[in-house]
Amino acid sequence: MSEKKDSVFFGFKEFVLRGNVLDLAVAVVVGAAFTSIVNALVTGVFNPAIGALFNAGSLTDALDWEIPAFGGGTAVLKFGVAVAAIVQFMIVAVVVYFVLVMPLNRLKRIAFAKQAQEPTEEDRSPLPPSEAELLLQIRDLLAAQADKEAVPTTTGTHSVIVPSNGQRPAS
Repeated sequence: MSEKKDSVFFGFKEFVLRGNVLDLAVAVVVGAAFTSIVNALVTGVFNPAIGALFNAGSLTDALDWEIPAFGGGTAVLKFGVAVAAIVQFMIVAVVVYFVLVMPLNRLKRIAFAKQAQEPTEEDRSPLPPSEAELLLQIRDLLAAQADKEAVPTTTGTHSVIVPSNGQRPAS
């Protein structure tokens, strides 16, 4: 049972500590704090400024349209509220793009450019010998073992076997 708890705890810990989950948690917290700032800015500055264009105290009070109701009286369509929400969304989108997205994209481009310029470990290490080169080396080693007076070559061509009379053949 203890091993199961440890594996479940370890799995949960691994899940929570992944970059994506932590990034998402930070984004939610920062987004909530940022939303209150934008709400205050839109409610206190932009809505009154735009509402003044429509001769209203605030954008939410502007663009009211009264329509007759079936039972008598009137109903009010508040287009100013919708426009205020659109303005608020656009402000959030613009700020998020210019403050978060653009700088992060730039940092990613710089990081990828540096990564592309730096040679990897595979680029620095020599290539392993091909299958044909390995077979030639094996052949040379076997020939050298068969005749102790043989001179193995390291170029992968073939070994030179010295005859028993001690003289090398002419090239």
